[in-house]
Amino acid sequence: MSKLNFSELKDFLDAKVVQYNTPEFIDSDPLQIPHRFSSKEDIEISGFLTATIAWGNRKSIINNAIRLMHLMDDSPYEFVMQHQESDLEVLKPFVHRTFNGLDCIQFIKSLKHIYTKYHGLEGVFNPHSNSDRLQQSIHRLKQHFFEIDHLKRTQKHISDPLKNSAAKRINMFLRWMVRPNDTKVDFGLWTLLSPSQLSCPLDVHSGNVARKLGLLKRSQNDAKALAELDISLRKLDPIDPVKYDFALFGLGVFEKF
Repeated sequence: MSKLNFSELKDFLDAKVVQYNTPEFIDSDPLQIPHRFSSKEDIEISGFLTATIAWGNRKSIINNAIRLMHLMDDSPYEFVMQHQESDLEVLKPFVHRTFNGLDCIQFIKSLKHIYTKYHGLEGVFNPHSNSDRLQQSIHRLKQHFFEIDHLKRTQKHISDPLKNSAAKRINMFLRWMVRPNDTKVDFGLWTLLSPSQLSCPLDVHSGNVARKLGLLKRSQNDAKALAELDISLRKLDPIDPVKYDFALFGLGVFEKF
């Protein structure tokens, strides 16, 4: 593909957004898990737990997320808020790559803390939502998540942008919660945050495509690369820059661009 000027690049990516930002896309995506629920809290918690294990083989991610929801009686919010210590035993055999049953139990306890003390995951982000990016808020989420007694090993399962992580999985979760539901893909549940504040879930696929298109120069997929990509995508669409996640990911995964 020859180098495109700005207008050509925008037209090309806008067309790819239309192609991939559709409900059909969900059939092969972990996003299908929160779409199984209707209440705000169930969507949030199922989405957060699914995003947490969203690395590796996509089929494996989806299957393990379905299994995790079954272990929580397909009522994730009720399980988080009402569980007794004995109820957590059922989670001990769970494993997805390095996220094991003990990590899972810690997440349930920390989520209960977040919903009890901060009025939920949305409550952690909203007091800090006046920034044009949410990376500082992700750092605070990690602080609040682990301010109760916790296993040190579980800390690695929430990324920290202030430690130079691109925090791909939490940025993906935020996209699900904040971007509008106009195409029945994302949920638009968190209306006090703006899509303009979101950052692209930067992974190997979106990173490689972004570099080929000249949107990103930095070779590592880290927080500095994410900041660079944010600038490029905000030039293409300052109101909804992360709509291009669909284009970059689709080009990489489905078209081997």
